[in-house]
Amino acid sequence: MKKGLFVVGILFSVFGGVHLAQNAVIDLHLRGAYRAPEKNGWVFVHLEGPPDKIGFQHGYLLAEEIVEAQKVIALEFKHDTGKDWQFFRDIAKTELWPHVDEEYRQELLGIVEGLNVRGVKMGIGDIVALNAFPELNPYFVDWWKKTHGEIPTTVAATADRCSAFVATGSYTANGKIVMGHNNWTSYLDGQRWRIIFDIVPQQGHRILMDGFPGLIHSGDDFGVNSGGIMVTETTITRFSGWDPHGIPEFVRARKAMQHAGSIDEFARLMEEGNNGGYANTWLVADRKTNEIASLELGLKNVNLRRSRDGYFCGANFPENEKLTREETEFKLDDLSLSPNARRIRWEQLMAEHKGKIDVKVGQQMLSDHYDSFARKVDPNERTLCGHIELSARGSLPWMPAYSPAGAVQAKVCDAAMAERMSILARLGHPCGDPFIAEEHLTKHVEFNWQKPLLKDMPSQPWTLFSIASKE
Repeated sequence: MKKGLFVVGILFSVFGGVHLAQNAVIDLHLRGAYRAPEKNGWVFVHLEGPPDKIGFQHGYLLAEEIVEAQKVIALEFKHDTGKDWQFFRDIAKTELWPHVDEEYRQELLGIVEGLNVRGVKMGIGDIVALNAFPELNPYFVDWWKKTHGEIPTTVAATADRCSAFVATGSYTANGKIVMGHNNWTSYLDGQRWRIIFDIVPQQGHRILMDGFPGLIHSGDDFGVNSGGIMVTETTITRFSGWDPHGIPEFVRARKAMQHAGSIDEFARLMEEGNNGGYANTWLVADRKTNEIASLELGLKNVNLRRSRDGYFCGANFPENEKLTREETEFKLDDLSLSPNARRIRWEQLMAEHKGKIDVKVGQQMLSDHYDSFARKVDPNERTLCGHIELSARGSLPWMPAYSPAGAVQAKVCDAAMAERMSILARLGHPCGDPFIAEEHLTKHVEFNWQKPLLKDMPSQPWTLFSIASKE
C-alpha cells in the first residue's frame, strides 16, 4: 500500500511538474497581453512583444473566434470557387508562404502555436490561407484557372467592398484630418469582423485597427499607428491581375501599417513586391503634416495623389483611365452601377458639408441611404450604407439579388483621436438597422447554404476604443 502511494506520488510529481512548467511557458508568452470583456459586440485584444509572442497571444486569446472564422471562409470558398479548403491550404504553403517576410512568418507560426495549446488542430497552411482569403478569392483563383486551362464552373468576382473618405483643410470643421470607412462584405463573414487589435510590436509603430480573427492585418483596413499615419481603403472593382512571384497583400498591408511613418513610406511599402492581390485604392493621412493621399494600387498602374486642402473618397470605382482600361472590366459611364452611384453621392455630400466635416458628420455620411441614380432615399447596393439584401438587382457579378451582404460595420477618426490612438466604431449596419437571418432566409431560400453559420446583425451603438482599453 505504501509502495503504491509512493509510485503515485512520483507520477503526480512528474506529471504535475510538467503541467506547471507548461503553464509557466503559457504565462510567459501571454505576459502583457489581454482580452477585454466584449463591448457592444466588439472584442478588444491587446498584444505585445516580439513577433512569435504576438502571434501566440493572438491564437491563444482568439482561438474560438478563429475556428469559427475558418469554417466561414472555407464555406464561402467552396461555394464561390468550387475548391475545398485543402486546395487553399496547399496553395498557401507552396505559393504564398515562400514570399512572407521572416518577421511575419514568426507571427503566423505563433498563431498556430497559440491555437495548438488551446487544442485547435490548425497548421501554417490554414493560417496563411485565412490571412490571404481576400486575395485568394478571386485574384489568385482567376489566375490559377486561366493558367491551368480550367473552365470556371462558378462565379468568382472582385467584390464591391466598402465606402470611405478622408478630408482635410477647408473641407473639415477645424481644418484637421477626418477619416471614415464602412466595411462591405457578405454578412456571413462580416459578422466576424469584430476584433479591435491594439498591437505593440518589438519593432515599428504601435497599431490600433479593426480586424478579423486570425489575420495579422486588418483585412478591411482601417487603423492608426503611433507614427501619425491613418489608413483605410476600398477595393478596385472588376479588377484582374496576379503576380505569383510577388509578396502577398496581407504581408504588405501589415508591414505598411506597422512601419510607415509618412505617406511616402506607406506608398513604398505597399508597392514593393506588389502581387496584384486585393487591389485597392488606399486612403492615407499623416496627422503630423495634415496631408492626405489616395494611392490607387493596381498591378501595372500605380497612381498617388496628395492634398493638404481637399478630400479623397472611395467606393470601389477605378479612377485612372489607363488603369481602368488595362486592368479592369468596369464601365465608368454606367451611372447605375454601385461604385459610380456611390462616387456621385460622396461628391454631393462633400460639397454639402464642406467646412463642417467632423466625426459626427462622418458618422452620418457612412450611414447615408440616398440612391444618387434613382434620386431618392432607398437603402440598396447604390447607397453608401450598403444593403444588398434589399436589392432586386443585387451587386453583380459579385452578389446576386437579395444577397445577405452590404455594410457590416463602420469606423471614423479625426486627427486628435489618432494622436490619442482612438477610433469610434459601430458593429452592424452603420445606419443601425438590424438584419435578422431567419427572416431573410425564409424569404430567400437560395441562400440557405449559409444557414448553419449566418447570424443576426443587431443594432449596436457607436463605441469608442483606445489603446489599452481594458473595460
